Amino acid sequence: MAKREVRDLLRAQVTDGRFRMVDVDPASRPGLKGGKSRALKDITKNQDVLFEWHERLYAEHKRSLLVVLQGMDTSGKDGTITHVVRNFNPQGVMITPFKAPTPEEKRHGFLWRIRRRVPVPGDIGIFNRSHYEDVLVARVHGLATPAVIERRYDQINEFEKQLVKDGTTVVKLCLDISFVEQRKRIADRLKDPDKQWKFNPNDIDERAYWDDYMSAYGLAITRCSTRWAPWYVIPANDKVYRNWAVTMILAETLREMNPQYPHPKLDVPRLLKRLKA
Repeated sequence: MAKREVRDLLRAQVTDGRFRMVDVDPASRPGLKGGKSRALKDITKNQDVLFEWHERLYAEHKRSLLVVLQGMDTSGKDGTITHVVRNFNPQGVMITPFKAPTPEEKRHGFLWRIRRRVPVPGDIGIFNRSHYEDVLVARVHGLATPAVIERRYDQINEFEKQLVKDGTTVVKLCLDISFVEQRKRIADRLKDPDKQWKFNPNDIDERAYWDDYMSAYGLAITRCSTRWAPWYVIPANDKVYRNWAVTMILAETLREMNPQYPHPKLDVPRLLKRLKA
């Protein structure tokens, strides 16, 4: 039997018409054989792999890759960028953190600011939070009516479908941690003077809406995990496993894209002769 890719193991499964976050164990490690030492070995082995595939993508200059990172506060979005995305060529990576929309952004449709940051051919775009905030936070805090949110699911699917049609591969990663693990990570930030700058009092307030967020994530993934842009749910209590899983998914995705170095027609002997002149 052929070895299953990590993408297959972590692809969100919609059962009976619904994906449920509670069906994922945030402390599990699907696909990892051998524990932490094996994970670190695989991560190291794939560092050069990711760089080379990105170099090929950058040189080919025909397609792009968009990585969407979502997850609750402290789920590891910044850590994923630090430990995994650093393996790409920085001149071809654009990282965009999406915070609360500015007054100018509010004057436009919710996808306006997103469209402005999609990666150009050859590049890899990283969204730290994304257009999904407008069906997650908006649903939990009643910032839009249920009818508006329903329309947004369809708009998101059409937007992502067009991205794929235009040559952008979309990889959507939901980093899943437990309620207990989040409490621990917030406490660690408060206790460490070098990490207190990352603390936001709102992180504690938002914990009161945990179940609502889990429901909103389940609905978003149910409605927007499509054939052209599937969702992958990463158990993220274990940071090493999280980095391993994201590394493997990105390596598998780029391998499937299979970008190629261009081979321009050059008169190499004549050019070398000129070089010697």
